[in-house]
Amino acid sequence: MNIHEYQAKQLLKGYGAPVAEGVAIMKAGEAEAAARSLPGPLYVVKSQIHAGGRGKGKFKELGPDAKGGVRLAKSVEDVVRNVNEMLGNTLVTAQTGDAGKQVNRLYIEDGADIDRELYLSLLVDRSVGRVAFMVSTEGGMDIEAVAHDTPEKIHTIAIDPEAGVTAADVARINEALELAGEAAKDGEKLFPILYKAFVEKDMSLLEVNPLIVMTNGRLRVLDAKMSFDGNALFRHDDVKELRDETEEDAKEIEASKWDLAYVALDGNIGCMVNGAGLAMATMDIIKLYGKEPANFCDVGGGAGKEKVAAAFKIITADPKVEGILVNIFGGIMKCDVIAEGVVAAVQEVGLKVPLVVRLEGTNVELGKKILNESGLAITAADDLDDAAKKIVAAVNG
Repeated sequence: MNIHEYQAKQLLKGYGAPVAEGVAIMKAGEAEAAARSLPGPLYVVKSQIHAGGRGKGKFKELGPDAKGGVRLAKSVEDVVRNVNEMLGNTLVTAQTGDAGKQVNRLYIEDGADIDRELYLSLLVDRSVGRVAFMVSTEGGMDIEAVAHDTPEKIHTIAIDPEAGVTAADVARINEALELAGEAAKDGEKLFPILYKAFVEKDMSLLEVNPLIVMTNGRLRVLDAKMSFDGNALFRHDDVKELRDETEEDAKEIEASKWDLAYVALDGNIGCMVNGAGLAMATMDIIKLYGKEPANFCDVGGGAGKEKVAAAFKIITADPKVEGILVNIFGGIMKCDVIAEGVVAAVQEVGLKVPLVVRLEGTNVELGKKILNESGLAITAADDLDDAAKKIVAAVNG
């Protein structure tokens, strides 16, 4: 689960991290009061969407010459003018794709006098099985280019989970970021704070880009991005309350209610499979035969009839889907249960696109019998290769 920048900063502020004062707004009429509540005279107006590259993004409605999704303002009037331009419009960034995301929230923040921009993130480094800091002196909007062109400028410092962030770890991070004086002292406080927040809140990513050294020599968290482990949210009600469903795909939200592993993709063949490995193989073979999967959908090993029917409805709700491939290997899950779920879903929502079903495993003959006697336009397949060929042929018409 992701949250907005302003929410992430509030969370970090609660742990004692240095962040600027700011106010989140959802209505243009709130802009003036929000700006006047801040010290000024420099303000920053930031689009709040779940995507990076906001500063370089462009609003669809404002033309190619308009300013991006993060703007400096030198007066309250300038803040109001920018808010009126940005709020409610569609911001397109390198991470949103051409469709972009509608900006429904803005964050008006007190400005900062920046001397240097640095990069810092925490994530789980699976190569060593530990949480690690990734840091670079090359912070800012072009960090992706740094990672691609000059990876030696990014340093990784893994943290011993029993010891936590030690003085030696802090010294290594300070050295990698070339911090000295007051900034280094601030680092001694900040780096353990960030690690504590990451671990206690079960984050999968905490990114501060940029972490800035101000002209007065002090550190400040200028931006913050957080992702949380969805499997741990049951013990973080405060984090769950921060969820903004308007930033998520409606199909993925519905899938989460049924505990389905579902990810929307850009193709036109819907997939319903049990098991992540089999789902990946199914998507691969669809691509092998020249088409693209419309989704990743793993119904799990123990799904019942209702869960299967829910998955089918979610897939058919995608207007891009021109055909559906159901590929089930019945181990714990029985093929007849899958067949009953598919038939029930088709009878309820109808079938407007070709449907190919491949069943194998427990009760496979009974499952095929249910499908064959359903009276529905379902094409049976003998194996995965046969299934992929048939659904691609059907979509090609």
